[in-house]
Amino acid sequence: MTSPRRVHLSRAARPAYDALNAFSQTVGALVAEAGIDERLKELVQLHASQLNGCAYCVRVHADRAVAAGVTADEIAQLPVWRESGVFTERERAAFELAESHVFLPEDGIPDDVYDRVGGIFTEQEYVAVSWLLVAINAFNRVTVAGRYPVPPRARPEAAE
Repeated sequence: MTSPRRVHLSRAARPAYDALNAFSQTVGALVAEAGIDERLKELVQLHASQLNGCAYCVRVHADRAVAAGVTADEIAQLPVWRESGVFTERERAAFELAESHVFLPEDGIPDDVYDRVGGIFTEQEYVAVSWLLVAINAFNRVTVAGRYPVPPRARPEAAE
């Protein structure tokens, strides 16, 4: 039995995708205005995408993280950030907030997370990172639901 062809949501309903993209650009401006640097922005989106199982967005944000100066070692340490010493206090706060947004408890962000993260971020930064997480979670759901393909990249030829 063959499975039906998957609908590519961003192509099938372009106005909806364009609205999501415009929302994401608005959030990007909010993030920049709050002073969130590209490194933190990409790391938090990468972590949320990993947690959501979105291979497509993991690739996109891993590439962007590298462009923002994140090392391969730091990317490898991201799933085990609690046990790793390679991340700053701000990055660790953003990862904790990401986990609360991805696995949103029934009664919202827990008070202890809110207090811990709010003790590190200003209100403006907290708001900006939260909206960033809302946006990446929306993109993750579109791509995971649509099973967007992530083909292997061409491997460089071995040096002779």
